[in-house]
Amino acid sequence: MSQNPERDFVSAHLDDLDADLDAWLRIPSISADPAHAADVAASADWLAAALRRVGFPVVEVWPTPGAPAVYAEWPSADVGAPVALVYGHHDVQPVTPEEAWTHPPFEPTRVETGLGPELHARGAIDDKGNVAFHLLGIRAHLAATGRDTPAVTVKLLVEGEEESGSPHFPALLAAQRERLACDVVVVSDTGMAAPDVPSAVTAMRGLADAEITLRGPGVDLHSGSFGGGVPNPLHAMASLLAALHDDQGRVTLPGFYDKVRPLTDRERELMGRVPFDEAAWLAGPAASRAAAGEAGFSTLERIGARPTAEVNGMWGGYTGPGHKTIIPAEAHAKVTFRLVADQVPADLGDQLRSWVAEHVPAGIEADVHVPEGGVSPCASDLDHPAMAALLTAIGQAFDRSAADVLFTREGGSGPEADLVAVLGAPLLFLGAGLPTDRIHAPNERVLLPMLHRGAEAAAHLWRELATVPFDR
Repeated sequence: MSQNPERDFVSAHLDDLDADLDAWLRIPSISADPAHAADVAASADWLAAALRRVGFPVVEVWPTPGAPAVYAEWPSADVGAPVALVYGHHDVQPVTPEEAWTHPPFEPTRVETGLGPELHARGAIDDKGNVAFHLLGIRAHLAATGRDTPAVTVKLLVEGEEESGSPHFPALLAAQRERLACDVVVVSDTGMAAPDVPSAVTAMRGLADAEITLRGPGVDLHSGSFGGGVPNPLHAMASLLAALHDDQGRVTLPGFYDKVRPLTDRERELMGRVPFDEAAWLAGPAASRAAAGEAGFSTLERIGARPTAEVNGMWGGYTGPGHKTIIPAEAHAKVTFRLVADQVPADLGDQLRSWVAEHVPAGIEADVHVPEGGVSPCASDLDHPAMAALLTAIGQAFDRSAADVLFTREGGSGPEADLVAVLGAPLLFLGAGLPTDRIHAPNERVLLPMLHRGAEAAAHLWRELATVPFDR
C-alpha cells in the first residue's frame, strides 16, 4: 500500500488539472474593465460547472452589484466535523502592454524549464491556478481516505472583484455570514519562498491610497515673466514628496508608526531562516539596480513586515514635445501606503492631511483626497493548532517534517482581514505561487509542479484539520 495515496492520486490525474487550466485561463475575466463584465460572469459560470463536476453538492453563483462570486459547499458526514472555508478569486489583472507578452495572455502556453513545465497565461497563478488545485486536491483527499464526503466540511468562496479592490466583498460577507460560518479560513492567493522551500505565508499587509493636488497660480504662467516671483506647484510637490521619508527611510507622517506591531525576536528569527539571495532577487523579480528602504531591517522584513509609503505617480505642467516655458497652475501625485498588523487604514487620512498642510509653502493650496475604506492588514496566529495542521500538510507534500516548513510574509494586500473580522475564524494561507511568477506583469506564469504540490497539500490539510480541537 502506498505511503502517500494523496500524491499517487494527484500524479495520476495531472491531465485533469491541465485541462481545467487550459479552459479556464482562456476566459479574459478582467474585472477592472467594464468591457469584460460578460467574461467575468462566464468565468464564474465555468468555475461553478467545474465544482459540480468534481462533486460539490452545493454550488451557487452569487451576484453582487459588480462581478459575481462563486460559493460551493461539501458537508462532511462526520458529526461535529470542523468547517474550513477556502477563499480565492477568479478575476484577473489587465494585460497591458500586450506587446510585452511573449505568448498571447489568454492562450495558455506550456514552456519547459529546468525546474519543470511552466504554464504562461494571465491568471495562471493569480489566482486561477491557486483555486484550480483545490479541484484536484479534494478528489485526492476522498480517494486517499476512501471517504464519500471530506473529513471536514469544505466551503469555497471565490470572488470576482479582488483585482478591482473587492468593493462589494464586505457587503457580501455580511449578507452571507451564516452560510459562510466556519472554524478556519484557508486563503489560496499567495505562494511559497522557492520551488524547493516549503513555506507558509503568515501575514499580508493592508493598503491605503491618496491623491494629492497642489494649486498655485490661477492659470499657467509665462516662466520668463513670472519665474522666480511666484511659487511653482511642481517644485512644491517635488519637495513635499521628497520629505515623505527621512534619511533612514522612515515615513515622516506624524503618528504613522504609533500602532505598528513590532516584530518579535521570534518572528525575525523565523523570517531569517528563509533563503534569500538579494542579488538574484534584484536581478530577477525586482529588476532593480539596488535595494533600499527602512534602515535596520532586512529586505525580506521591509517588503513583508514593515509599513511603507510609495509615490505611484506625479504629473502636472507640460510634458509634450519640445518646450512650453510655464509655471504650471497645478501639480498632482498618487501615493499608497502599505500597512502592517494593528495599523488602521482610516487613520491615514488625518495623518496625511495634517502632514501636507505643514509642508506646503505659502501661496500653494493643497487638496488631499483619501478614499474611504482601504484594506486592513491581517496576520495568522503562529501558535493556533490549525497552523500545526497546515505545516504538517505542506511538509508532507514536500517530503519534509512540519518543523522544516518556513514562515514568510506577503507584502501585497487583499480582503483577508474582512474575512477574519466578519467570520471570526483563524486564518491560514495555502498558495503555490513563486516570487518569479510575474503576477500583475506581462508573461505571468506558474511552475506546474508547484500546483501539483498545492493540490497534494490541500488533500493532506483536510485530513489534518479534522483532528484540530477548534474552540466553538
